[in-house]
Amino acid sequence: MGLQISISDSIVQALRLPEQRIEQELRRELAIALYTQDILSFGKARELAEMDKYEFGQLLARRPVVRHYSFEELNDDLTYARGE
Repeated sequence: MGLQISISDSIVQALRLPEQRIEQELRRELAIALYTQDILSFGKARELAEMDKYEFGQLLARRPVVRHYSFEELNDDLTYARGE
């Protein structure tokens, strides 16, 4: 299942972006907004933004957006680091 959002021509024309960058920038902005509001996880937000972990992390840092990092994620990372 996919979702398409319709944006009026007047809004698209008002965007101060080259036409070839519009979809990419809107995806990134939506991903940041949904991540910031804790609606999407980091992984799903970076997937929406079509960026790898490092790139999306850098994008959030430039904004500056505080990363959500739960104790569960910390435990998962520590378990992985220990090779368990």
